[in-house]
Amino acid sequence: MANIVVVGTQWGDEGKGKVVDLLTADVEFVVRFQGGNNAGHTLEVDGRQFIFHLVPSGILYENKKCLIGNGLVVDPEVLLAEMESLKKVGIVVGPQRLSLSEKAHMIMPYHKALDLAREKAKGKDKIGTTGRGIGPCYEDKVTRTGIRAIDLTEPDVLEEKIRANLKEKNFLLEKFLGASPLKSRPILDQYLVMGQKLAPYISDVSVELDQATKSGKAILFEGAQGTHLDIDHGTYPFVTSSNPVASTACSGAGVGPRQIHHVLGIVKAYTTRVGAGPFVTELDDETGRFIQEKGNEFGATTGRRRRCGWLDLVIVGDSVRLNSLDSMALTKLDVLTGLDTLKICVEYEIDGRILHQRPASLRKTVLCKPVYREMAGWKEDISSVRKKKDLPEATLDYISAIEEITGVPISVISVGPGRDDTIVVKKPGA
Repeated sequence: MANIVVVGTQWGDEGKGKVVDLLTADVEFVVRFQGGNNAGHTLEVDGRQFIFHLVPSGILYENKKCLIGNGLVVDPEVLLAEMESLKKVGIVVGPQRLSLSEKAHMIMPYHKALDLAREKAKGKDKIGTTGRGIGPCYEDKVTRTGIRAIDLTEPDVLEEKIRANLKEKNFLLEKFLGASPLKSRPILDQYLVMGQKLAPYISDVSVELDQATKSGKAILFEGAQGTHLDIDHGTYPFVTSSNPVASTACSGAGVGPRQIHHVLGIVKAYTTRVGAGPFVTELDDETGRFIQEKGNEFGATTGRRRRCGWLDLVIVGDSVRLNSLDSMALTKLDVLTGLDTLKICVEYEIDGRILHQRPASLRKTVLCKPVYREMAGWKEDISSVRKKKDLPEATLDYISAIEEITGVPISVISVGPGRDDTIVVKKPGA
């Protein structure tokens, strides 16, 4: 089995969790390589719904090892709560099943306080952050003042870093943002307790993965968010604070590029995004509401309503290039059932010019008009179909158009939320 990287090709919420769950059956290790608990993966297994924020969704398989890579920013309180919630439903998460990279950065209370205060201060110009401290934690990582998992096991180091950081953070909170300052002692006491609980899980994830590779074990690299939320390549500044593109699997997990054998891009059969930012194919009409309601388009982490629109293959095409996609998984295809006509955006038009890539300029992106290819819809229920050839002709035409325009084959088709509601055209990496 090949080592596979799973990435989102849109603005996140493409259904990566279900696809990761599907592929986990054929690997031994599942590693998350970027982001934080601003991401959420929702899975439905045997009629039960599971929502993951930090723990890789492969934890549902008893004999798999899950790892949280150094590329993440981790809120230890959230991680421990997630582990406890899994325990309550019979999934025991011990150190033999889960590792936390000693180099992963920790989200602190002052990160969350700064996140919320900054967003409040921006008013109508807010970016739409989840307020979970993700951005401020990545800031500290870059400015070399961050607190890493290994620091939780060294009380003197932890205390020194918290006190030093609070001098600056409290000045910003009080003097610039008009928010309340924080005290160091309660933070230190809380994080020392959490550090004791997490100590058995803290390890060198890079070494674990290297040993796995040398033993011939297969690894699945699980990304969060989507390509167009990438801090470098997304719709900046309406982006996340990390790099959700496939190449980050290497730096975020501590492996070399030769250890990546297949890149699988997840494409929702339509387009959604949460929060502010340009959205060329957005539908603010009855069709958009139909998709939103039928697709249950609410954020797994935030509960926020997702904006909905037609499938935009301009942004998917950018993702093909940025991630070197080998194949794609098409998700939530069943949601489109019942629409008379479907539209696929194949290019943008601005001032009489045709664009095949999204402009870097937000001003230009907002002015872009979608150029659509119209296709017939289908009325047949496809949720019970398990072979591609048994899909309605109009559905097959829709799939073929996506493959033709992107130049990438579709290897997996999801026709419902359940683990078994899936058509495997060709196993990725096989």
